[in-house]
Amino acid sequence: MTAALSAASYLLVIGAGVSVALQQILNANLRTGLGSPWWAGFVSYFVGMLAMLAVALNAPGPRLADGIGGVTSWLSWSGGLFGALFVGTAILMVPHLGAATVLALIVVGQMLGSLTFDHFGLFGLSQHPVSLTRLAGAALLILGVILIRF
Repeated sequence: MTAALSAASYLLVIGAGVSVALQQILNANLRTGLGSPWWAGFVSYFVGMLAMLAVALNAPGPRLADGIGGVTSWLSWSGGLFGALFVGTAILMVPHLGAATVLALIVVGQMLGSLTFDHFGLFGLSQHPVSLTRLAGAALLILGVILIRF
């Protein structure tokens, strides 16, 4: 990967992170407007589903029917449940804790989960053992949450 492509990849991922923060704020606002965190979550997923459907129908590659018969575990199909947990929790907590704190805690949870999944090679991942450097990074994220709260 060239340096320019690598930098563009990093910027794309940072932009995705900004979009997550914006999504949580917009979902919290939608909760207030609709008077329900559950309908706000539903609308968020429905709009996202329509966007993904448009991309999937227009992108090159196999169609869903081609992949349904493929080899995958039942757990692979449950990813949306974890997304719903994420969106629902954020909708409920952003008004109470603020977007920065909620997203900082989410990042800590993502890092702790990722370190665990990598360390044990869970769910088909290559094994990447926990090291002192990785643990220090996770500790700094936790420190970041503490600093954001004050």
